[in-house]
Parts: sequence; structure tokens; C-alpha cells
Amino acid sequence: MLELLTRPWTLHILWALSHDGPMRFGVLRRQVDGISSRVLTERLRMLEEKKFVFRHYEPTIPPAVTYGITERMKDIEKVLAQLEGLSRKWQGEGGSVSAAAGRHA
Repeated sequence: MLELLTRPWTLHILWALSHDGPMRFGVLRRQVDGISSRVLTERLRMLEEKKFVFRHYEPTIPPAVTYGITERMKDIEKVLAQLEGLSRKWQGEGGSVSAAAGRHA
């Protein structure tokens, strides 16, 4: 599971879905700026297989496919929110982590 979560783009995809709610593939691709359709499809399939993301298919013309987070993902969502809080805190402190480490050496 950790291997999947640390793959490129995975946390960005999960963050977009947890922050903005369920969305269609094209909207999600625009939210995750720079990701290719192929990589987004691969990551979504893996996340769906591990039950972090659900896929809802509507047989319309054209077909409508919506992705969103599952209950399982909501546990990880709490951790993502904590990481975001730390990131904002550290940005507010101004100094870099390496500079702070140098002061303690």
C-alpha cells in the first residue's frame, strides 16, 4: 500500500478527489496539472483496486465516468490534512529544513 501511495502523482490525485469531491476524468486531469491521461488512468485503476477510489460509470452518450474517494481513503485523508498543516506551518517559519538542521549540528 505504501508503495502505491508514494508513486508519482498518486497523492496529488487523492488530494484533488478528497479536497474537491467526486469528479469526471477530464476534470480530474485538469486538476492534476501535468499528468498524462495514460498515467492518470493507471493510477486510478490501482487506487480503485486497493479500494481508495471508487469509479461510477453511467452508460450515457458519451459515457460518464466519475471518480471519488471511498471510506477507506477517508482515514488517509486525515493524514493528508495533517501534512498540509505542517507544510503551511513550515512555509510560515521561513527557514529551510536544511538550514535549521545545520544550526543543531
